[in-house]
Amino acid sequence: MCILVTVASVSGLSFPWAYAQETANWALQAQGQDIGNLLAVVALMASAVRYRAGSFRAGLVWLGTLLYLIYAYLVYAMAVHLNALFLVYVAVLGLSTYAVAFTAPALIAGDRSFPDGGRRSLAAWTLIGTGALFAVLWFSELVPALLAGQVPASLAEADLGVNPIHVIDLAVVLPGFILAGVASLQGRRHGLFWLAPWLAFSVLMGASIVAAMLLIAAAGYPGTLPPTVMVSIVVAASAIALWRSLRSV
Repeated sequence: MCILVTVASVSGLSFPWAYAQETANWALQAQGQDIGNLLAVVALMASAVRYRAGSFRAGLVWLGTLLYLIYAYLVYAMAVHLNALFLVYVAVLGLSTYAVAFTAPALIAGDRSFPDGGRRSLAAWTLIGTGALFAVLWFSELVPALLAGQVPASLAEADLGVNPIHVIDLAVVLPGFILAGVASLQGRRHGLFWLAPWLAFSVLMGASIVAAMLLIAAAGYPGTLPPTVMVSIVVAASAIALWRSLRSV
């Protein structure tokens, strides 16, 4: 799977034909995701080696990286025009999904201790805050446009009927962040288990967004500094919370 992700990402960054049918804005976002995917390859390989050696912590990072790849390749497979990499997108999506299905039950069944006290609170509130922040961001874009019967500006720039990022975030990811955070604050085992995977996901996803914002800024688009700073803070907070959380597992 790492080979497939690397091939797809390097192709997207190197060859114009990969996103030739996309708008300039959507192509730059895809290339930012490609950079994030290469970071995910490093995380996946490193965590796989440690997980195979018996590290439960590495298994949690492995799981979060797989969740990130599912997210990323859902977007590629469903919202990038058909190109020579389409079957690669589908293959990575399928492999990541089945890897989660086979890995998560074994990890959940493991008898492990989880973070408590300040470390638990930091991880939980980081997830809750991130989930709430992006939910407000997406609702502030979608609700006024829907009430006015208009298309949000981001959809027009990307030439999309519906933004899959809105769908996946509002339906799955952001509720997952908030539910895991709340459950962990209550001391529930399932909430504590999902803290590290969701934080690993947040680090990788945030890094890909920052990469996309930098590419968009370099292309001359205005207004990229505030979201770049905001997401960079989210990445830093998630990385610190993940590190502290894993130390106590």
